[in-house]
Amino acid sequence: MTTTYDPFHPKYFDEADLREELDRVYDLCHGCRLCFKFCTSFPTLFAFIDDIDDQDSSKMTAAQQDQVVDECFQCKLCYVNCPYIPGQHEWELDFPRLMMRAEQTFRTTSKASVRSRLTDLALGSTDRVGTLNSALAPVVNKALARPGSAPRKLIESTVGISSQRVLAPYAKQRFTTWFKKRAAAGRATLGRDQQARAVLFPTCLVEYQATGIGHDAVKVYERNGVQCDLPDGEVCCGAPFLHQGDLKRFRRLAEKNIDVLSAAIRDAEADGEVALVAVCQPTCGYVLKHDYVDYVGGPDAELVAERTRDVAELLMELHRGDDTELDTDFGGDVPATTTYHAPCHLRAQNIGLKSRDLLKLTGTKISLVAECSAIDGTWGLRAENLSLSRKVAKKMATAIDKADSEAVAGDCTLANGGIVLETGRTPQHPIQQVARAYGIAEEPS
Repeated sequence: MTTTYDPFHPKYFDEADLREELDRVYDLCHGCRLCFKFCTSFPTLFAFIDDIDDQDSSKMTAAQQDQVVDECFQCKLCYVNCPYIPGQHEWELDFPRLMMRAEQTFRTTSKASVRSRLTDLALGSTDRVGTLNSALAPVVNKALARPGSAPRKLIESTVGISSQRVLAPYAKQRFTTWFKKRAAAGRATLGRDQQARAVLFPTCLVEYQATGIGHDAVKVYERNGVQCDLPDGEVCCGAPFLHQGDLKRFRRLAEKNIDVLSAAIRDAEADGEVALVAVCQPTCGYVLKHDYVDYVGGPDAELVAERTRDVAELLMELHRGDDTELDTDFGGDVPATTTYHAPCHLRAQNIGLKSRDLLKLTGTKISLVAECSAIDGTWGLRAENLSLSRKVAKKMATAIDKADSEAVAGDCTLANGGIVLETGRTPQHPIQQVARAYGIAEEPS
């Protein structure tokens, strides 16, 4: 038996070996039960084994093993809560990586339904879909705007994206177009001497939909002496394909980004500067920091991972640096109270709550909510997962309602859509709230 999670290992796609590892890990998880409250995978797993007379996990059926895999939405909180993770315990239990190994193996050994393949493509082809929908933004947004509408039900019946989900509207002008026009017009000016250099990785959500996050990130960075670069050739980070088990398509996207980002970092080094990759969405940041190294590897992937920062993480490094500082003159609009939702994929990066700390500097009083939205990448957008996702998200909604703050902030655009669905509150990305606190006006839509 191998306990490997190495995708280049000769037995990685061996289903018999995978089944043995699932049994080993399921037995350990059943004996621990620490994660009973984090997602439905664990209660399902525990119930299956509890129903076996001698509670022998090896007597689980393949279908039962697979159901546990299907219910894992890759929140990554196992890395925060599990005491047996690699590097920390001899059992080297890596539940999220095992679930992805299972998805990848099943993709090579079984045939998914036509609808499932269509859903995979619709959720994974973010650049193709984003380019088309941005060009047709007024028409597309009208069709997508109302959850449960006839157009949304048609989309659900054909490509499997839940008609109930709140989806961010598409921008008529893409973020890269705005950035290049602004640079050409000479409007990119630093508010103080240069303190850092950032290679922006806006992510597909900011590129095509939540472009305001990118606008405000650039303006806040420039106010604080951060030069912003946006190299040509960036594509989706590949997370949807990775989480679907499509390693081939994931690697294709990852390799493009690794080439572009590592080249930008080295170009800055040629100028005598250290460039950091600033990422505006938590899932994408996690992928660049961890999954590119694990599933592609090589010195360029390691360089990108080492230099990658969440957009707020970089600002807090300036604030706490020995020879750098953050502008803390917040003379704009600051809500008295803010509920900050900490996304799972940001918590799993183990960098602390940088966005919360950044918001605190503006003077707002923070209530922290760390319950999962159960969207996590694209799992919660699929129609077949909606009821399970909303069941998990109830704790998040209850905590936000209980805090009853003047404002709600959250780093993840997809999770923020879940917050809208569950609470009716519309969150801002923390960098947008910081921009308003500086008195920076929103870009006209």
